[in-house]
Amino acid sequence: MSDARTDTQFSIFLVNKPGVLAQVTGALGEAKLNILAMTLVDSQEHGVLRVVTEDPGAARQVLARLNLPMTETEVLCLDLSNRPGALGDVATVLGQHHVNINYAYCTSGAPGGRTTGIFKVADVKKAMHVLKDSGGGGAKHKEGNVRRVGRR
Repeated sequence: MSDARTDTQFSIFLVNKPGVLAQVTGALGEAKLNILAMTLVDSQEHGVLRVVTEDPGAARQVLARLNLPMTETEVLCLDLSNRPGALGDVATVLGQHHVNINYAYCTSGAPGGRTTGIFKVADVKKAMHVLKDSGGGGAKHKEGNVRRVGRR
């Protein structure tokens, strides 16, 4: 684990039919917005697309124009080693300090490279503090979104 930061996650509620995901991801692509991480969960009636982009303000404007129901949530973003046990290390540190993880998802990266973990936690400030101070976790807190994964 290295960099810990908070970011904005958009949860967009999609009708479960062909082309709807393409509409959202296409609009973000046309606006030249890079998706840092995403997950899509479905039910028979609808899906929930959770997405973190490199520019939340611009993403907010693009998504608003699509007129789809959505919410915004502050999430914890961690730059992780792409190795077995990296996600478990974070979960262990947060669990030992009684920070509940509501859900999590990760990007994929090249073996031996870096990946981004997205964590919806009950208390973001406490999680940041715990990860900053944890000797075993090795997370380093940086104010704001100093370094963005995906930009080279």
